[in-house]
Amino acid sequence: MATTLVRAPRETAAAPKAASPRRSRARRTAVAWLFLAPFALVFLVYTAIPTVSALALSLTDIRGADLRTPFAVDFTGVENYLRLFQDDTFVRDILNTALFVAVGVPLTMGIGFTLALALNSGIRRLRGVLRTVFFAPVVTNVVAVALIWQYAFHIDGTVNKLLGWVGLAGPNWLDDPNLAMPVVILLGVWRNFGIAMVLFLAGLQAVPRDVYEAAALDGAGRRRQLQHITLPLLLPTTLMVSVLLTVFYLQVFDEPYLLTGGGPLGSTESVALYTYRQFGAGEFGMSSAASFVTLALVTVVSVVQFRLLRSRT
Repeated sequence: MATTLVRAPRETAAAPKAASPRRSRARRTAVAWLFLAPFALVFLVYTAIPTVSALALSLTDIRGADLRTPFAVDFTGVENYLRLFQDDTFVRDILNTALFVAVGVPLTMGIGFTLALALNSGIRRLRGVLRTVFFAPVVTNVVAVALIWQYAFHIDGTVNKLLGWVGLAGPNWLDDPNLAMPVVILLGVWRNFGIAMVLFLAGLQAVPRDVYEAAALDGAGRRRQLQHITLPLLLPTTLMVSVLLTVFYLQVFDEPYLLTGGGPLGSTESVALYTYRQFGAGEFGMSSAASFVTLALVTVVSVVQFRLLRSRT
């Protein structure tokens, strides 16, 4: 009789259970926080806590003499802010800062864009060298630059000597309230047009060449290409450059402090320099309030720029 062997079914190993979506999400979140922890700690210690402390100080009457008796400090609310706008010096400094922005930003952007356009189109062999030369003022020591500019615009300095060669009598640039501000703005433009140039050059190089070739085949000249292709496609870059320069000029400090000390007669004093002087005088509450007014100005102007340019972008 033939016997039939029946094989027992093999026991298959149980497949590992897939991790639950909630556990997987929690693990990814933990890893993300682990990588963010160093930056978050630095931000908390050096930015968040000092900002909150400064805001608290701006709402008190704390002065330098109160540091030994901090419990004697009184809460005054918005009194420091009201005092600021009742101070003619602060109002004058706001107008000076507005002039820095109104003249410095367009001038810096115009020079930067013109140089970027030249480097991107006509000058190719020396592009690297010229880009380095034009960007050098950005990384040059501002103290050394200010000393050179003080000598150049002195009444017996280089600028007046050049004017003398063409028969013109040079003025006393840095001691004239009407001339000191243009010199300070010019120094700010000279220090910052390199940033605008590099950013605009990066934006120009990102524009596809096919677009220009197609426009040329349709009969568009350089002017029409600039008007209808380059400028519209550079709007995102223009927005970024405009915001960066506006923030810089609203917080301008180095140029007026080193070149004129805010003078003559306060004609070049900025809000940042006013804040510094209040802090040096021991008016910590007023100084903190002035810094938050600057923050408010930066925020409002940046939002307006984003609204105006981003809609077109």
